[in-house]
Amino acid sequence: MAITDGLVEAVGTGDAPDGTTVIDAADCLVTPGLINTHHHIYQNLTRAYPPMTDKPLFGWLQSLYPLWAALDTDSVYVSAWVGLAELALSGCTTSTDHLYLHPHGAGDLLTAEIDAARDLGMRFHPTRGSMSLSEKDGGLPPDDVVSDDDSILAASEEAVHRHHDRSWGAMTRVALAPCSPFSVTEDLMVRTAELAERLDVRLHTHFAENAEDDEFSLATFGCRPMEYLERTGWASDRTWVAHCVMPNADEVRRLGAAGVGVAHCPSSNMILASGISPVVDLRAAGVPVGLGVDGSSSADAASLWLEARQAMLVAKLRSGAGAGTARMALEIATLGGAACLGRTGELGVLQPGAVGDVAVWSLTGPAFAGAVADPIEGWLRCGPAAARDTVVHGRPIVREGRIVAEIRLDEMVREHNRLARRMQRLG
Repeated sequence: MAITDGLVEAVGTGDAPDGTTVIDAADCLVTPGLINTHHHIYQNLTRAYPPMTDKPLFGWLQSLYPLWAALDTDSVYVSAWVGLAELALSGCTTSTDHLYLHPHGAGDLLTAEIDAARDLGMRFHPTRGSMSLSEKDGGLPPDDVVSDDDSILAASEEAVHRHHDRSWGAMTRVALAPCSPFSVTEDLMVRTAELAERLDVRLHTHFAENAEDDEFSLATFGCRPMEYLERTGWASDRTWVAHCVMPNADEVRRLGAAGVGVAHCPSSNMILASGISPVVDLRAAGVPVGLGVDGSSSADAASLWLEARQAMLVAKLRSGAGAGTARMALEIATLGGAACLGRTGELGVLQPGAVGDVAVWSLTGPAFAGAVADPIEGWLRCGPAAARDTVVHGRPIVREGRIVAEIRLDEMVREHNRLARRMQRLG
């Protein structure tokens, strides 16, 4: 495979053209770079925080909001750099981020994480998230981390104009992402959908995450989450939602008919006891399903390989042993992610004209001994595995299992731990 100017030029057999950088992938599996379709990267500052490890979603959030209110541009930049490096080590080449927390006076957090992605060299799809429904208005977040609807919409439009790159092979694109039905007003949902239509950008939010989510929707809006999505103008192929654990059979059909994508986050769903998303049924209904690591305070480990394996396993558990295969999981982690981000044919494939985003996986050593019949099944059933090489837009980010910018990584991790102790009030 030859990559020129960031795009795949040719794929084939025989003698390869000369290149300035050559990667020998003998005894390796080569896949498209994996795509992360849902994350809250800043949450790695409260990773595995002990007081939160036994709470379901709503209590977990309400306990952590006061800590997260300390976010500022420094902590967002460092957490994004470290979080994206962690993803790259797991074969991820493109990541989104749902940055919905913007404490008053915190600065331009979206630009801070975009700067981190650019400095590291990762392809980035951040979302301009928001919260506008505080505790006093019947929502979950405290007053000091929410904004009014007009301010949110103005900031969203400014973020698109400043950062969104519409060109083929773009390294940065922005979506609009009100956090969830339990943290924004219905009017903001409607107006954000209208703004996304006008600006021609994508929409993202949490959806049908667990039983509490369903109960809140019924009590507050008088309908289930799917009807709420439809009545606010979000039931379109511009939208991808996170989790989608609790849809019934009719809602699965409606999601497929509307073309709404789903970011499947199996580890987070299990840690928060939310349930198992009906991924096999969603895919059969025509729903684009991608993969997400979710925030590093719930899923804790930002490994796309681990999430792909978990997706395979929970699909078997829910839908039968033959339903969840390694190829299904690889499709979700690549093709499905590209569809969720609106970049089918551009990301998630190794073909001429697509982006030069590649993950190289060594299949040697005792963990893979005997796995000689099917390299894809071996890649996901054996392990654990990390990428040997990760290439983004033709540029190596990981070589031989190490971040290319390793010296900077060490510095960043030290600073990250200092900021994490400060946020967790450990001195």
